[in-house]
Amino acid sequence: QVQLVESGGGLVQAGGSTRLSCEIFGRTEGTYCVGWYRQAPGKEREGVATLEDNGRTTYRDSVKGRFTISQDNTKNTVSLQMDNLTPEDTATYYCAAEGPTCYYSDYDGIELFRYKGQGTQVTVSS
Repeated sequence: QVQLVESGGGLVQAGGSTRLSCEIFGRTEGTYCVGWYRQAPGKEREGVATLEDNGRTTYRDSVKGRFTISQDNTKNTVSLQMDNLTPEDTATYYCAAEGPTCYYSDYDGIELFRYKGQGTQVTVSS
């Protein structure tokens, strides 16, 4: 059973940066897709970024050039570097993973990923 544990986030001023991390436990052999989605109060969930084991990444348009998804060499930690934050980025951010086979890895399909973390709050003040 794959488990995901997020860390990072908190209160950040507009224009600032923060980094989220997601530890992946129970990963087995195979091809995984990992990523982040978010949900703001009163709004629908939205995919933010995804990363395949082969290094392919996808981002929603509103975060392109500001957010960077990456994973460490062990592929057991996935990070989301968030720069130039705006109040519109305020949300609970969730880590998600699918594997050991991943058929669709784009950010707009992340809600279908089977494994999800508990979320970590990011609040951007103006």
